[in-house]
Amino acid sequence: MPSRGRSNAGPSRRDFLRYVAVGAGAVGAGAVVSGCAGGAVRKAPIPSGPPQYGGRLRVGIVGGSSKDTLDAHATVTHPDQARIFQLYDTLLRFDSDYQIQPALAESVESDPQALTWTIRLREGVEFHNGKTLAAEDVIHTLRRIADPADPKNGAVGLSSLDLNAMQALDQRTVRLTLSRPDVTLPDQFAEYANGIVPVGYDPNRPVGCGPFAYDSFEPGQQSLFTKNRNYWRDGEPYVDEVVIIDFPDDTARINALLGGQVDAIDQVPLGLLRVLDADPNLRLLESQTGSWVPFTMRVDRPPFDDVRVRQAFRLVVDREQMIKQVLGGHGTIGNDIYSPADPLYNSALPQRGRDVAKARQLLREAGRENLTVELVTSPVAAGVVEAAQVFAQQAADAGITVNIRRVDSGEFFGDMYLSWDFAQDYWFTRNFLAQAGSGSLPDSPYNETHWNHPEFNDLVYQARATTDPARRKELVARAQQIEWESGGYIVWGFPNQLDAHSVRVVGLEPDKSGAPLNSYGFRHAWLAK
Repeated sequence: MPSRGRSNAGPSRRDFLRYVAVGAGAVGAGAVVSGCAGGAVRKAPIPSGPPQYGGRLRVGIVGGSSKDTLDAHATVTHPDQARIFQLYDTLLRFDSDYQIQPALAESVESDPQALTWTIRLREGVEFHNGKTLAAEDVIHTLRRIADPADPKNGAVGLSSLDLNAMQALDQRTVRLTLSRPDVTLPDQFAEYANGIVPVGYDPNRPVGCGPFAYDSFEPGQQSLFTKNRNYWRDGEPYVDEVVIIDFPDDTARINALLGGQVDAIDQVPLGLLRVLDADPNLRLLESQTGSWVPFTMRVDRPPFDDVRVRQAFRLVVDREQMIKQVLGGHGTIGNDIYSPADPLYNSALPQRGRDVAKARQLLREAGRENLTVELVTSPVAAGVVEAAQVFAQQAADAGITVNIRRVDSGEFFGDMYLSWDFAQDYWFTRNFLAQAGSGSLPDSPYNETHWNHPEFNDLVYQARATTDPARRKELVARAQQIEWESGGYIVWGFPNQLDAHSVRVVGLEPDKSGAPLNSYGFRHAWLAK
């Protein structure tokens, strides 16, 4: 590691390698992994004053492979997501408190039945190529996302659109008539993967309205983006360039931050929090979120086609132990349903706890005693592989043998993605109806558990079409109860998002969305001189 000329208060290379060697074991033992064992560290002061312009921001992102993409509507991995936050903007957006705010659209309004929607675009927004954003671009984008003939895009949450009934009322106004009422449309317009692209868009030479423009891209390695000097947000972005670098290896990513090769990283490995916290020139960025890293049981194939097996697997999990060992205490306990931040969340459901005797009984009734399964895992997000290891230990108490198969992120999200019998995944914060539309309905693009429950489906469709909030809450509560009783997810917890950056990087803040580094918000980050 090259010297950075820092004081003796910072960690040495020997310190770093020692933490790498013991990190996984420390987390596995439930150790406290925040704070500094050597006493208080005198941190470098946080720069103050107005934002400064200029410079190159270098960011190390977990994962990546030769299948990396710049396509606005076909992202899967963290590097993909980091790139599209720079290149593209959405009609609406989620702020750091996960509240919907205007973005490219200054307003999105519906009729009382949520069947007809009117989008009014912000005036004077330009794409990177100088073209003014217009209604025709929104219609082109929505058709591209929701095109049923294009499997790569997935139509995330936009299946209610009548693609033949979209109208440009004028250059800045779009009228949408839906095939069925849908109150979740604003959530979909704020989804990061629904960025607006111009007519004639080519993902190989991508053009968007985002804060940075495409310069170069090497799949599996790095990409370079330059400042959009005609960006619609006054004053932003502050830095001239952003470099996004893929780091499939945790050790290399941490080493790059400590050595000064990058200015920020996402997904800090919990076993290495101490070594970063001990560096006076680094800062940790922790956000409490609704993100989740579930185990996924494919309900249409044995052994998980038997609900008793799914229930047994949920009962073997010691959730408190998972939070302590996998997350080092940096997270909250889950209850096998998602969207805890949604006001519609069914908090009346009893908290599922560990019951090994009941799990054994269910497996015996299902004729699945001494069951052996393969669990496919990959370092696609912090804590995923560690969760697999802890689950295997816990499941053994119920006579379940879990053989862990670790693959790289390219293989995990490759041809077999959505086909694994027993695997894991990660999801950012979403409200329930939007999340169900993405992963829990028969027409969902990412239905990794192959869940298809007629009553659940009907409740979700009814809730999406219900404009009365009280009635919608009742429908969602029943839908969540069904998924809690018999679904294919094990939602054991909600990890806090843990990132790190140099003290020179200013402007990033905690973000409830779960997307790392303030939703990869490099448009409002600046480098102190």
